Amino acid sequence: MKLARIATDDGPVAGRYEDGVLHADDGAYDVGVDPDFLSPCDPSALYRIDGDLAATDDQSTRERVDAFDFVAEPPAPLVGHRTPVPAPDVADELVAGKLVAVGELAAVIDERCRNVSEDEVPDVVRGYTIRNDLVAVDSNGHTARDAFDGSGSLGPWIETAVDPIGVGMRFDVSGERRREATVESLPFAPAEIVSSLSRRVTLRSGDVVSLGSPAAPGSVEAGGAVETTYEGVGTLRNAVVDADGERGRERANEGKRRGVGLH
Repeated sequence: MKLARIATDDGPVAGRYEDGVLHADDGAYDVGVDPDFLSPCDPSALYRIDGDLAATDDQSTRERVDAFDFVAEPPAPLVGHRTPVPAPDVADELVAGKLVAVGELAAVIDERCRNVSEDEVPDVVRGYTIRNDLVAVDSNGHTARDAFDGSGSLGPWIETAVDPIGVGMRFDVSGERRREATVESLPFAPAEIVSSLSRRVTLRSGDVVSLGSPAAPGSVEAGGAVETTYEGVGTLRNAVVDADGERGRERANEGKRRGVGLH
């Protein structure tokens, strides 16, 4: 089952998504070609394995992570499937107008939990979604900004009926295939990651745990797009647009994106 959230004129609506229709408590909603999708959950935090997302394309995921440690990120920059991401301001010499993206599989926590064993992880995970994580880099390729509007996208929905082991993935940047692999090539198993994190922090309903990516990061600029597919879950796509042109559209749609999310 796919659990999604969409923006409407009356605020966010959550429900079961099937064949282009969101089935909510108050009726059915057609999901059009416009960026109606919101982040499919409303986390208190997003967690990812510590590592440098600005590393080069020829480095493996295992080489890019340090120790088995985590970074907690706020959910404020989150956007949904098909929502455009404004490129960094080219006037900012620090970021040089360049983005680096990586497409990760992510687990969504279903209930408040702590000290979860690996065998218990399926019982506390609501399902799996996809995260396009973006950072702005400087002229030397080092991370300069990792918190800006749209720096994290999530979606297109939460798939509740998928076993992540063996799932295939594809990672495309601006129409170019960067990587095809399986979740088995990740340096750590999904259950191992969630269990380890739960021994350090109390996880809450709706929290997101990024599980990493078999694909190295790819550079993307305004006019390009990031598209990540995990078989059995879906495809998350976000175009990168000029920041000035996006600001006006975002102000017009701000009212549609407000509201309480799915916990």
